[in-house]
Amino acid sequence: MSTQENARRSVSQLLQVLDLDASEARTTEDIFTGVSHAMPTGRVYGGQVLSQSLVAAERTLPEDRIVHSMHGYFLRPGDATQGITFAVDRIHDGRSFSTRRVQAFQGGVPIFSMISSFQDEDPGVDHAEPFPEDIPDPESLPSDDELIGAVHPITGRLLAERPADIRHVTGPLFLEVAGEHVPQQAVWMRMRAPMPDDPRVHRAALAYLSDMTIQESILRRHGITWQTPGLKVASLDHAMWWHRFGRVDEWMLYVQNSPNARGGRGLAQGRVYTRDGILMATVAQEIMVRVPEL
Repeated sequence: MSTQENARRSVSQLLQVLDLDASEARTTEDIFTGVSHAMPTGRVYGGQVLSQSLVAAERTLPEDRIVHSMHGYFLRPGDATQGITFAVDRIHDGRSFSTRRVQAFQGGVPIFSMISSFQDEDPGVDHAEPFPEDIPDPESLPSDDELIGAVHPITGRLLAERPADIRHVTGPLFLEVAGEHVPQQAVWMRMRAPMPDDPRVHRAALAYLSDMTIQESILRRHGITWQTPGLKVASLDHAMWWHRFGRVDEWMLYVQNSPNARGGRGLAQGRVYTRDGILMATVAQEIMVRVPEL
């Protein structure tokens, strides 16, 4: 399969994952079902279940009421070979805002819980943190895909099958930690193939992407690579705020930093910009990180 065909296939699979089905078993409730990516690790990718939860919440709202924030907790590891059921609670519908709670279930137990808020477009004050200076263009950087043959076979499959093109400004953490051990990094990213024009699809796909690489500002600070023997990393919670629209099939810059780590946990923050400097979203995530020698 050519690189272009593989790109189209991976993005097509993502769109299938985001296309939830309404349950026919409980017509009086907001119940949806979805499938998972086949993952070489066997565990559901966190960005998948949070993006699907957002899609489920949006199915209960008019299209002109737009997500502006979500806060979610990863409760249990998900099984990528099994489907997921999403139950939506319509907590509040006001004149300008709506609130939804979504629980994602497998085997009758919740694996992810999220509350999200939606708003009608309103005028108001407007400012944003500026785009960082001295960032090289994505075309001048190697894609992470170039490491497929050099990393562990499972990692290679993850790189080959993900729908996103990721390019680290200071180098990825698969084999080494290049440069200074600092708690920040920047990553260019975009979907590998064109996406539909529907803004909801782009917002959900941005949620999907927001879980990729954000943990690395914590690892980079301590000189830890993804192939460190015995390393265990798991997302504990995830928060996201959508500020302005941008297409995820065009280059975006994900600027990340970690203000704190202690007690086997690390906090990471991120800002997502369009290539021309528009601040699209802000992200925060706390992770469990365990290193055997520490």
